[in-house]
Amino acid sequence: MTDDAFDWRSYPPLELSPLLSVALAEIVEHGYDGTSVRKIAVRAGVTVPALYYHFENKQAMLRELLDHAMRIVLAHARAALEEAGEDCVARLSALVEAIVLYMAQHRDLAFLDSERRSLTPENRAHYVARRDELEGELRDAILGGVTQGVFRTPYPEECSRAILSMCQGVAGWYRPGGPVDAPTMARRYADLALATVQHQAQEGATR
Repeated sequence: MTDDAFDWRSYPPLELSPLLSVALAEIVEHGYDGTSVRKIAVRAGVTVPALYYHFENKQAMLRELLDHAMRIVLAHARAALEEAGEDCVARLSALVEAIVLYMAQHRDLAFLDSERRSLTPENRAHYVARRDELEGELRDAILGGVTQGVFRTPYPEECSRAILSMCQGVAGWYRPGGPVDAPTMARRYADLALATVQHQAQEGATR
């Protein structure tokens, strides 16, 4: 994802190993607790020992899927920030667009955030640290806008959490082929985020 031609608005199909693809499908359909290594192996057409050759256990598969999720969304978020430059309105808008596009186009992977409760304490801490990086980017963009006087919210910390939760909700209800496509929805959510931080447009400025 370091290619100069990398387009942060584009989310190609997931590139997962066959075992991880099956594990993802099983967890989305049955939940982590309702999924077993044996079920994954049978669905993937391999033996249980063959699965254990690649992954220590079901927990290791969940951790790898969540790691993959965070690699994708953070890469797109950082590319969006790089394109946005130093303008805090552009930075917040681009960040929200990138996150919403991820939630809409990789809904199954985004769903796994709800399974973070199933992680061991060590794995949960690892995942939460990566997730906090994303929230931190939102918080920094908001704090920058408050400093510049273009965001009037007195609650920048709470806004960053609220905006991230709002974006994550997209994965639960968005369906391709609906009345609004993903790019349009992402732009609308960017507007909602700006309203949340009480964006005050400067005279003559355009977003």
